[in-house]
Amino acid sequence: MIKIGINALLWTDSIGEATIPLFAKVRELGFDLIELPIYTLSEKTAKALAAELDANGLLRTSCTTCSEEENLLSDDPRIRQQGIDALKYRLDRAAILGCTTLLGPLCSPLGSFTGSGPSDLEFGRAVESMRIAAEHAASVQVKFAIEAVNRFESYFINCMEQGLRFVKAVDHPYCKLMFDTFHAHIEEKSVQDAIRSAAAELIHVHISENDRSTPGAGQVNWKTAFDTLAEIKYNGPMVIEAFGSSLPNLAAATRIWRKMYTTEEDLASSGLQFIRQEWTRANS
Repeated sequence: MIKIGINALLWTDSIGEATIPLFAKVRELGFDLIELPIYTLSEKTAKALAAELDANGLLRTSCTTCSEEENLLSDDPRIRQQGIDALKYRLDRAAILGCTTLLGPLCSPLGSFTGSGPSDLEFGRAVESMRIAAEHAASVQVKFAIEAVNRFESYFINCMEQGLRFVKAVDHPYCKLMFDTFHAHIEEKSVQDAIRSAAAELIHVHISENDRSTPGAGQVNWKTAFDTLAEIKYNGPMVIEAFGSSLPNLAAATRIWRKMYTTEEDLASSGLQFIRQEWTRANS
């Protein structure tokens, strides 16, 4: 049965011992899984969080981004190495937490642009670096899931076609793809074709409305998305990704300037009910 999760970014942009009460809330809301943002986290804290997650019966995945000093596209070998090292560090923490996946736009910083599309040199640097990082991913048994991000946030991988080309070039079983309904709503000419093309590499799905608020309350073509995921027999996690407006750094990064839902808990519970209804319909 499909596992449905919620990204902790709805409530917090960092995890630590203060995050522990959130685990019980997520479980009480009815979720199977929580997605955890990983940046800086000690081994001791990661172990403590893992114990609490186990106690609450929650599965988990993880997400991250990279900074300018961790850019795998950079022409500076030092910066690329810092990017590889950062990914290895976060993979290690994800493994301690019991996460199956580390996902996101992992190759280049959000909001960083050169004024043109990615060059062949940049593509090659990212492939080489990701292949090295994927070897470490295999050693800790946490898979990468590369995210295609819309053109207003990144210039590197914007659609599933580009993501698939990248993953095929990396050619490693621990470097796979994810699909995000928000970014697809902006970038894909055909959501159906995008999902079908990525079927063999797809291990994760973000359920995110076109305005980043409550899934099912906006303009995303949900019927096509769920129907096509059912058609390809997708059986990985489906995770609601929405961002809390009370988190200044996150709001600035994701360009969320107004609150578009009543409460975080209402968004989560309504989104969970919507996914269950749509997935049942698509598989009936």
